[in-house]
Amino acid sequence: MTLDQLTIRVAERQDLAELDHLFARSYPALLKPDYPPSLLVTAVPLISRANPRLIASGTFFAVCRADGKIVGAGGWTRAAPPGFSARGGVGNIRHVVTDKDHVRQGIGARLMAHIFKTASTEGLSRLDCLATRTAVPFYMASGFQVLGPVSVPLAPGIDFPAIRMQRLL
Repeated sequence: MTLDQLTIRVAERQDLAELDHLFARSYPALLKPDYPPSLLVTAVPLISRANPRLIASGTFFAVCRADGKIVGAGGWTRAAPPGFSARGGVGNIRHVVTDKDHVRQGIGARLMAHIFKTASTEGLSRLDCLATRTAVPFYMASGFQVLGPVSVPLAPGIDFPAIRMQRLL
């Protein structure tokens, strides 16, 4: 598969099951080197579900092969993740993932370029990101700067360690 065989489109409601499968298949494998099993066993079921509100936002995208299979996804919203404040002119990167069998093939970089373009077109001047420890090098290569560690509340008693990052557009 080459990058020119991929398309990026707005994710749609009918993609929910395939996105759930992508997240559930990829997150455990990708996050395993950077998080303890005791955290992953409780967090992965919570983070590996596609959010219908994100899908409905029109700024969440699917990266598809020629046969239509989704091999990457992610986007941005003006709304901040739960527990964080929204600010004017600032968007928030949301739920970016590449299929575990297709990492380091340029899918994520192409998706991020699309995200930057659409966010800039919509008048945003900055993107914030709550990155997993695993994704920090990827986001740094995409121009994000590390602001510091944060704890993301996933459910009562379940907090997920992340890294707050930002990038000017």
